Amino acid sequence: MATAASAYFPHLILPKGVIKEGLYSVLRDAILDGRLASGTKLPSSRVLAEMMSISRNSVLAAMDRLLDEGYVVTKPSSGTYVAELIPDQLISIPEIATKSASDICHKLNINPHIANLLPAWQKQNVSGQGEKIFHVGVGCTDLFPHSLWGKLLGRAWRQSHQQLGQFHDCRGYLPLRQAICDYVRSTRGLKCDVQQILIVNGTQQAIHLAAYALLQPLDQICLDEPGYDAALNIFRSFGIQVHPVSSDHEGMKIAEIIQHYSKSKLIYTAPSHQFPLGGTLSLSRRLALLEWAASQQKWIFEDDYNSEFRYGTHPIQALQGLDQQQRVIYSGTFSKMMFPEFRLGFMVVPESLIEILSLAKYYTDTRSAYLEQAALALFIKEGHYARHVRKVRKACQERQQALIAAIQQFLADVLTVQPTDSGIHVICWLKAPWTEQSFIDQCLAINLAVQPLSRYCQQPYEKAAVLFGYAAHTPDEINMNIQKLAQQIKPT
Repeated sequence: MATAASAYFPHLILPKGVIKEGLYSVLRDAILDGRLASGTKLPSSRVLAEMMSISRNSVLAAMDRLLDEGYVVTKPSSGTYVAELIPDQLISIPEIATKSASDICHKLNINPHIANLLPAWQKQNVSGQGEKIFHVGVGCTDLFPHSLWGKLLGRAWRQSHQQLGQFHDCRGYLPLRQAICDYVRSTRGLKCDVQQILIVNGTQQAIHLAAYALLQPLDQICLDEPGYDAALNIFRSFGIQVHPVSSDHEGMKIAEIIQHYSKSKLIYTAPSHQFPLGGTLSLSRRLALLEWAASQQKWIFEDDYNSEFRYGTHPIQALQGLDQQQRVIYSGTFSKMMFPEFRLGFMVVPESLIEILSLAKYYTDTRSAYLEQAALALFIKEGHYARHVRKVRKACQERQQALIAAIQQFLADVLTVQPTDSGIHVICWLKAPWTEQSFIDQCLAINLAVQPLSRYCQQPYEKAAVLFGYAAHTPDEINMNIQKLAQQIKPT
């Protein structure tokens, strides 16, 4: 029987490793590449075991997995056959992959504003994969108190038996909202009460909720140039017209908004630490923006994503704390201080917007995860968060200094570092003849996640620059990788 089966069954070679896993892989590959065509009858488990010189149990385990995943089917009193339509054919749409955004929009009848964002998103998504060094926007993940956080999660879980199944406020877990309210009033000078605190799943959801609740297609808004690309594309996904507003040594040019973009309904700004250039909006411009917004009934979205990362100076008072007319929607995040996957942030919203933004939150995802909120409330109220902030701030300053020193020592003829006393990345201006693309190509060759400034620009910028994130790496790691980059660029 084995000889007869071998006549039509393809030759298979098992790879090293677990036999049942290897048999599953080679059978699946044979099905995918056509050596085992749809409808082909497979040898019985006993015959296949003899052919491959393996145990029948290994064959049965591999066949069960193929059956579960839909690559093969069984027919009573007949045997096992390759499925007529395999799973990969069901989920693959290769004809769309190479088409333009407009083709995709027409083919699938989807939101054209989303389709137009696909090319840039696909490029960034591919280039951002893998374990790379110098990611922008990542905090001191190595200093996160994992053991303590695990204990707090355990406490929150043990105390949650009375909370599970209850209907919780869509604005968030009340003890966490109270803890955040107390914290931002004392550290950031905000004027708010607990009713104005709304828990969200990070800054991007906060931006999305503001656009969802306050704006309509063809509305106009203003955004820093260069500026936060996620904010730009969230607004664009709603069909909103985004005006780029340039900055100088005093930050965003508010006079430019008033003079040229007076029809804008919302101004997005990061006044304490402009992203990505790192400037601070001057007091005179803050007051001018607030006065104009109040007189013209405009909204201001204040993204305070980075306020706790200031070195040598105290955090600057938030724009919201200066607002006398409640025109500022304030957004804060924990992901920079904790870790990127920690998707909890908060909004401090004007009293007039509490209900409408709560409704927008409810119909977006009902509410944020309970357990993480409960643990975070304990983390803040018991003083752990404040201690963690002090520890991280000290480490980040050391890491920033290490990066600047390493670049000045090994890459001074390629890069000029822009001085800064805050943030978790530095911006470096490229010297001729380097272009952003040529420099990024060298970085990717040695697994460095350095980003081009052009990623954050709506219009071509006057100078080429790149961004290095440094917070997630020790001074030794930073020094070693800058030397590695110098050797890549200037091999001896």
